[in-house]
Amino acid sequence: MKMPNLSNSVDSPGGGRRGAPAWLRRLMGAVVALVVLWLLAPIAIVPSGHRGVMTTFGKPSPEVFSEGLHLRIPIVQVMHLMDVRIEKVEGEADAASKDLQTVHTKIAINYHLDPAAVSHVFREIAQSTDEVARRIIAPATQEAVKAITARFTAEELVSRRTEVRDAIGALPKEKMTRHGLLLDEFAIVNFAFSPSFTQAIEAKVSAEQQKLKAERDLSRIQVEAEQKIASAKAEAEALRLQKQEVTTMLIELRRIENERRAIEKWNGILPTTSGGAVPFLNLAPQRAVDTR
Repeated sequence: MKMPNLSNSVDSPGGGRRGAPAWLRRLMGAVVALVVLWLLAPIAIVPSGHRGVMTTFGKPSPEVFSEGLHLRIPIVQVMHLMDVRIEKVEGEADAASKDLQTVHTKIAINYHLDPAAVSHVFREIAQSTDEVARRIIAPATQEAVKAITARFTAEELVSRRTEVRDAIGALPKEKMTRHGLLLDEFAIVNFAFSPSFTQAIEAKVSAEQQKLKAERDLSRIQVEAEQKIASAKAEAEALRLQKQEVTTMLIELRRIENERRAIEKWNGILPTTSGGAVPFLNLAPQRAVDTR
């Protein structure tokens, strides 16, 4: 007696075989329909911040498609998207300075894909903006950092940072432009040196600060000394002018005033102890003093 195979089918109550549930069949049909509609859709959409490159059986068109809706031949043509928004990439490079100090440089670059060069870049370099940046920016930046760092001493890399940044940024900018990438901003995030050299720089900066402070103190002391000298000269000049005003006539007037005060204070009694000398007053008529 043969046993029925229950692994492939289940008998229905009416004696027939029952397949997959109806809801599952409907879901699968909907998915297939959506896939077919997507493949056969005659419209391609280019979203904001992107440009499109249409390929016909894999061959890219020289035309660059802007944002919006565009017609295409289903299955035959495919719209590829390229991001033209500003992107940021960071990198690091080790190089030797002019005085043979090891310098670790960290940089940051803001760039974007030239919309007019999208078709050329898609055809010649890569089919995504990130891949284009990886192939072009990274090696160009490494080369620029090594070339420019070798022109400056380690100390100059710090003191002439702006000049170093501009020189490094100019080299990758030219190469990026040739390959359809536009450099928006280039920045040196940090220079890192060996610990011994960093300590030497800090010591030199500290010494220069102390020197500047000493020079400022010296200048202040000199100014204060000059002020004192000027003040003394002014006082001496004032005394000199006062002495010039003391004339013979003024002296005579002062003598007469002093004698008059003495007479006003005398009570008419001669001193009882004079040591044998009789005090006397000069009662001779005084010369008239012309006070005009």
